[in-house]
Amino acid sequence: MYLNLVQIAESFGVPEKVVEDWIRIEGLPYVPDRGRLLFDRARVAHWAAAHGLTARAGFLTPEEGTFASGLALEPMLRTGGIWREVEPLDAIAAIEKVIAGLPRLPQSVRTLLGQRLRTEGGINWAPVGGGVALPHFSTRVTLGRDSGVIALVQLRGALPMAEPTVDGVPVTRLFFFVPPSPRAHLDTLGKLSRAISKGPLRALLERGASDDDIYRAVAVVDAAGGGEARRGTPV
Repeated sequence: MYLNLVQIAESFGVPEKVVEDWIRIEGLPYVPDRGRLLFDRARVAHWAAAHGLTARAGFLTPEEGTFASGLALEPMLRTGGIWREVEPLDAIAAIEKVIAGLPRLPQSVRTLLGQRLRTEGGINWAPVGGGVALPHFSTRVTLGRDSGVIALVQLRGALPMAEPTVDGVPVTRLFFFVPPSPRAHLDTLGKLSRAISKGPLRALLERGASDDDIYRAVAVVDAAGGGEARRGTPV
């Protein structure tokens, strides 16, 4: 059975742009067909299992599917914090401060990550619509058990982008993340995408809600995932 791009995006609860990134970066298998992208259901299910990702809706849904790693976003966000009124040209500098503030991270690793931030193409900005992007390192970077981080960086204006966003809305909010493990990378990306596109979090961001309200909304997202929240596996 073959599925199209819209059906795959719906099944995982992510924007179509994220699925396209999975094809380009994560090797999601597909079949080109007269300008369309088609996906063999069995191959996609195998790929998703290998990447620790479980569908939440649509054609790929297991009866009681949850994200495989049980990742908790709210503790990761509290680690990275919520940064407000950041100038767009200072976005990288703000992310550097997030990295610098991570506990138990050796200085040599901080230096390496800082270099990657400043390298051309070192960040995949991953705009997902509605003025939100989910930037992360272009090359796979993980921090180890209990060390994942998410930082919400709210900008004063639009972030300069090399290409226009999918919906034409300028990016003014960034959820930068580094997952605790390779298994948790797609989990983090998928859960953040779903939280932003569905549920109260997006409305809270748009109206400039307090830090506590945002943390509570993200905790609700975690609770809705079911099961005990874990933070990934060591790498």
